[in-house]
Amino acid sequence: MDEIGDLLLKTSRTFALTIPVLPEPTRAEVSIAYLLFRIIDTFEDATGWTTGRRIEALGHFVELLDGPPAAAAGMVEMCRREPPVDHAGYLELLAKIPFVLSAFQQLQEGARDPIRRHLARSADGMRAFVARSDGPNGLEIETIEDLRNYCYVVAGIVGEMLTELFLLGRTGLSAIAEDLRNRAAQFGEGLQLVNILKDVRPDEAEGRVYLPRKSSPREIFALAQNDLEVAATYTEMLRIAGAERGLVGFNAFVTKLAVGTLRVLRERGLGAKLSRLQVAEIAADIMRAIGQGRPLFEQRGLSSGG
Repeated sequence: MDEIGDLLLKTSRTFALTIPVLPEPTRAEVSIAYLLFRIIDTFEDATGWTTGRRIEALGHFVELLDGPPAAAAGMVEMCRREPPVDHAGYLELLAKIPFVLSAFQQLQEGARDPIRRHLARSADGMRAFVARSDGPNGLEIETIEDLRNYCYVVAGIVGEMLTELFLLGRTGLSAIAEDLRNRAAQFGEGLQLVNILKDVRPDEAEGRVYLPRKSSPREIFALAQNDLEVAATYTEMLRIAGAERGLVGFNAFVTKLAVGTLRVLRERGLGAKLSRLQVAEIAADIMRAIGQGRPLFEQRGLSSGG
């Protein structure tokens, strides 16, 4: 996992902090799944490529999942010759696609199936949104419904996949399995909405306008707030059901980071971020709460940071 962990550090912010707390084998499964989704995200956002090439790469990558990793050599060479993005970490990840595919193929089939299935669904949805960006103004989201459809493609599906990985081999969670599945997409949507609000300026600079023109930022904040309350319920359900501390901690950490970021976005405006000290305080609070066996979130108290 050393090389996988190194790629996480170079390509992720939130997940590089949170994935290490997961218990094995879920940690390895989620790490590799994250990198696979990061690859298709990079193709979706490939400002250095034409729309057609982005669509083609999204489809071709899914076809590579179960073939010999060496078959990705052509894709690696294309990315080296014509870099799709400027981010050094993403480019290193693209150069190591065969390694990531090999790591994926070594996972247990119970994990490979949901990763494969949900990655294909997400890539297919991305292709549709990329096709819409082939115009003078790039991708523009018009309505709240359109925004939610986009969030489902890039994050709600990820939430559904993660839930299947969390449930894998954990018969003790069977009683809450459907409740978790029913909340998974909304959990992912909440995290994505916060990312959109945080990254609004760099996204606009690259031709992506995710804030709907036919709605107000207040509506987006309210939707994110409601989604994160669902995420808090999801996490508390895991805790009460007796899930491992690391599994509870992972979900609590990503939720509380999003809650805290939403708070500073309200206070300081779009584009604001948590400081390292604030992140450390959130982590310490989670560890204390888990250690003491107390609830991680106050009911309807997310606006204060939990």
